[in-house]
Amino acid sequence: MEDSNVKLAINGGIAFGSKLNAKQLAVITKYMDENDELELTTFQQLYITVPESKVAMLKEEFDQVGLACYPVGNFVKSLRTCNFCKGAEEEGMPVAIELNKILAGRPVPFTLRPSYTGCPIGCGEPLIHDIGVMKIRGGYNLYIGGKSKGADARAGTLILEQATPEELYDAVDKIIDIYSQQGKRREPFAKFVDRYGFENIHKSIMGSSLWL
Repeated sequence: MEDSNVKLAINGGIAFGSKLNAKQLAVITKYMDENDELELTTFQQLYITVPESKVAMLKEEFDQVGLACYPVGNFVKSLRTCNFCKGAEEEGMPVAIELNKILAGRPVPFTLRPSYTGCPIGCGEPLIHDIGVMKIRGGYNLYIGGKSKGADARAGTLILEQATPEELYDAVDKIIDIYSQQGKRREPFAKFVDRYGFENIHKSIMGSSLWL
């Protein structure tokens, strides 16, 4: 039986900027033919097409050199981040790493794009993505329902302000659960927020005095 191909998304994980080292590049090209191409996405990922039979082996080898591997399609994308220019601790890299673990690769009705930035400058563009997180001083602001494309492009709406990391993780986890369970097939998250109702999402995830 002929081996079918699958597309995978890869990146160097959550770190200082969107970078790959020589060892990582060498491992990637090992699984490419001479005429194959890598597709670079706006979400700091590379798409690679490989035989399905090699996926398990590829993931193991990628992991050994620090490459993260994610499914392509109706899943939550890996977290888009800023460059952490002021430092890992000051801009909350540990929180971004944990958020990515909670979010990335979860099945949803339609591809969902989360974004994180470590300061109010907003280099990670959190306000124009489906779920956005902005670190401000010692807390984290959470926005939902942003949309970067189309005539109806808009900024996301603030749903959680100055949250602790634990409150942020819990809220994001619940929001993904709500969308997974209540969203229609191929319904973009911004449209889901409009249809389901921001207030209904807000009520479903309340439980802290920090909720708006």
